Amino acid sequence: MRDDERNAQPKEEKREHEALKFYYTPTDEARPEDSESNPHAKGTTRIPEVIDALVEEFGDVVWNVESYAGEDTVFVEKEKIREVCRFLRDRDELSFNYFADCGGIDRFTEDERYEMFYNILSLERNKRIRLKVRIDEDDLSVPSVSPVYRAANWNEREAYDMLGITFEGHPDLRRMYMPEDFEYFPLRKEFPLLGVPGSLPLPPQTPEGELTMDPFAAAHGSKPTKSKSYLEPKSDFTDDTDIE
Repeated sequence: MRDDERNAQPKEEKREHEALKFYYTPTDEARPEDSESNPHAKGTTRIPEVIDALVEEFGDVVWNVESYAGEDTVFVEKEKIREVCRFLRDRDELSFNYFADCGGIDRFTEDERYEMFYNILSLERNKRIRLKVRIDEDDLSVPSVSPVYRAANWNEREAYDMLGITFEGHPDLRRMYMPEDFEYFPLRKEFPLLGVPGSLPLPPQTPEGELTMDPFAAAHGSKPTKSKSYLEPKSDFTDDTDIE
């Protein structure tokens, strides 16, 4: 077909783009909390016999139990957390002898604002348990479990450093990341994402320069953003050391 004939052919009308179809997936019905019907459930985290032993030993100290995807979480009164851990470790039929970790959470609620969780394993029985305690903002203290599990030492120091939770009976409770005279706790919800201006002076950018009181000055509105902020400031410092 010649070009003039091809151009003479009637052109097809442009088709409008068809909107993409959206297929709505309804929320699944809640599955029973057992390993046979829930594909995410693990036998290592289903511990009804351990919970029964805790309730029998401590009664109302175990004030709540939550189960999700086959994982049991046991809430206990914070004053008894050390005794609960010692019971789990020393009872022969339980033998939770491995401390995995613990950490703090700011729930940002009016009552019982903070929470500590503890993940403990029984290597012999291949079982896991998660303990939790709630902490009120007016009483930021929890018994340390480091006398039971030495591995809790640094985890508790981190929670103290980041959230301000103190641990009674800890052998060396001091800040881990921040300076000892730092007045704030970076993992609390009210702490600004860019930090508090002037709270943590940084080293000067040049040897003869002053301390950097606010590393994000432009973000805090106290200093306009420089067009060439990626360039290092000039320095009069010279190194007279001969380099061979």
